[in-house]
Amino acid sequence: MDRIRTGVIGLGWFGEHHVDTLKALPLVDMAAVCTRTESRLKEIAEKYGVPKTYTDYRDLLADKDIDMVTVVTHIKDHLQPTIAALQAGKHVFVEKPMADSAEECDRIIAEVKKTDKCFMVGHICRFDTVYALAKEEIEAGNLGDIISMHARRNLAKWITPSHLQKIGAMFGDGVHDFDLMLWFTGAKPKSVYAQSLNTRPELPNDDLGWAMFRLDNGAIAVIENVWCLPENAPFAIDARMEIIGTKGAIYIDNSGVGYTVLKKEGWSYPQSTYWPTVHGLRRGFLKEEFDYFTKCIIDGKQPSVITPEESKTVVHALKTAEKSAREGRAIEF
Repeated sequence: MDRIRTGVIGLGWFGEHHVDTLKALPLVDMAAVCTRTESRLKEIAEKYGVPKTYTDYRDLLADKDIDMVTVVTHIKDHLQPTIAALQAGKHVFVEKPMADSAEECDRIIAEVKKTDKCFMVGHICRFDTVYALAKEEIEAGNLGDIISMHARRNLAKWITPSHLQKIGAMFGDGVHDFDLMLWFTGAKPKSVYAQSLNTRPELPNDDLGWAMFRLDNGAIAVIENVWCLPENAPFAIDARMEIIGTKGAIYIDNSGVGYTVLKKEGWSYPQSTYWPTVHGLRRGFLKEEFDYFTKCIIDGKQPSVITPEESKTVVHALKTAEKSAREGRAIEF
């Protein structure tokens, strides 16, 4: 296979990022897009020059010319298209979280085991240079035993209303950082105590959540997800992490403060690492993630940077944290 004919299922804000990024890859033919909204389908197909359009993902999957699909639907709609794509013999990339429950993850993993096609969940932070470098430092033993981790990934109010129609802050962004914490330590969650809050009752999901996990290696891991920063917050994503070990520590500021813009509206730190456009081309860690996945397809190797089982573990952990917050009690795994 010289080029990978690819379809994207789901054309929301991030689905469009998929189309634009995949179109720039030398190994990819951006062949098809799918969404139920015909006006959006036409808009994206014309904007990016995609030749085939579908309003039903099953029709896209029946297309024998499609080699790979990415699933970028609502989290509650990940399960069926992902399973159907695997059963149709496609290589499958599904955005995180893998699914809406550990049970749904198990159903997907069962289908993955029946195919020789490549499958990966899009945990983009594992492809972020600073987190990958932190992983190398930890594996080299330079921090000793990890005993404490804290991460925050916070967003301004104006960014999050559409997100909160689909998913709560703790599950939506906590998946990123808790996945990294498990990756760094190789540990499993042992217990969790969480609290959450909905500051905008007109929205269906909580926009603030904190969770404290005890890991089975003894470490304490805390995640903070606040999706209700003031409207004038200068950050697209206020993302920071500290990792403390018995011999050393790592402090990560990933809020983009290295690129600061001052306009009449005030200071801002525009997102410049994950999916920026430079010289008319998509760059950043989303592109690197797709570069990796498509190379796995060409080489005939299953992705190893993130496994389906690891993706399931973090879904189960964050769903348990949400249960802890609802019930106001610590929960053992």
